Amino acid sequence: MVVRIACTCLLAGLFAANTSLAADNWPAWRGLNQDGTHAGDDLPLRWSETNIVWRTALPGIGQSTPCLWGDRIFLTAALGNGAERVVFCVDKNSGEILWQHTVWKGAPEESHALNGWASASCTTDGELVFAFFGRGGLHCYTVDGEPVWSRNLGPFAGPWGTAASPVLVRGLLIQNCDADADARLTAFDKQTGKDVWSVPREQTRGWSTPVLLQVGQREELVLNGHSAVRAYDPETGAELWSCRSFAGRGEPMATYANGLIHLICGLKGDTYAVRPGGNGDVTATHMAWHATRPGGRDLPSPLVVGPYLYEVNMDGILACYEAATGKEHFRARMGGKHVGSPVSYRDRAIFTDETGVTRVVKPGNELSVEFTNSLGDRGDELFRSSPVPNEKHLYLRSSTHLYKIGE
Repeated sequence: MVVRIACTCLLAGLFAANTSLAADNWPAWRGLNQDGTHAGDDLPLRWSETNIVWRTALPGIGQSTPCLWGDRIFLTAALGNGAERVVFCVDKNSGEILWQHTVWKGAPEESHALNGWASASCTTDGELVFAFFGRGGLHCYTVDGEPVWSRNLGPFAGPWGTAASPVLVRGLLIQNCDADADARLTAFDKQTGKDVWSVPREQTRGWSTPVLLQVGQREELVLNGHSAVRAYDPETGAELWSCRSFAGRGEPMATYANGLIHLICGLKGDTYAVRPGGNGDVTATHMAWHATRPGGRDLPSPLVVGPYLYEVNMDGILACYEAATGKEHFRARMGGKHVGSPVSYRDRAIFTDETGVTRVVKPGNELSVEFTNSLGDRGDELFRSSPVPNEKHLYLRSSTHLYKIGE
């Protein structure tokens, strides 16, 4: 019913600008396909600090994942403990900051120590770039740094801040605005910033980013949440279906692969898979499987590599399941503290921990860490964003620096 090739072609069409889409672009959180995967076969698997091509000091503090189009990398940061928010562009070849703009100043909202005020990643279509900062607003610039529009989206009640990244669907920019009050999912005209539709959501904080699927002749915008995962019509915002979850929070992004949506909730509880394409409450009809997931908190999103589903918790415990059935292959301590989501390329699973150590896992029924790569002692830098593969290089963002790494 759900064809992966169709989904990939759909997303490529959505991100295409006036120039042809380069498959190597990483235009949004979790990449072109919104699943953390990359098709490149020349990317590094093994490196050390001697393989750092360049290291650029960034303004302020942040943990948004790099968004990359062509030779430009777009990032966000916060200064003054959240009192100032900036969006900026880095040259991919030299590491030089090409432009930087302060988009907001004011009294910062509360935020969790693991979060901060610049966690949402930018998204771009190759002409415009969009950045979301919660109370700091939603902002649009050209890729050359010219301001286009800005929107104040409200106070975002809650003690832990925001982190949901914007998503482009043709002419719409869609933003998850989960909060303890006035929670909603909202679509804007990407050219003007004007409201197109807005639908209420469960009135509780949330940090997940929607993922777009093509299900037969229907599009579904799937968004994890505190008590359920829900699918919406991206053109109107109408809710199509919901499936109740197990443990709350709904932070990790849903991961779609091989006809199934893979989900974890954040708190200790079951991991589960849902078949898209339903209507109404599909908990009893479309939950394909669920498996117990004991212990630990989950921030990283699930990753599917071939037939294997990988889920690492914040304490570095890696679990591997059969993606089609939920059968557990292994649960083992991989090591490190993990906040950023993993990526996959060259048929490997790539995990970067808070210290910048990256473990390359070879898929299989047992844990096999093929390489453990370190950038050396980086002091108090924290690596909480996700790795970004591009051409023959990997980009790693710490709280204060951006690294370009070559094998």
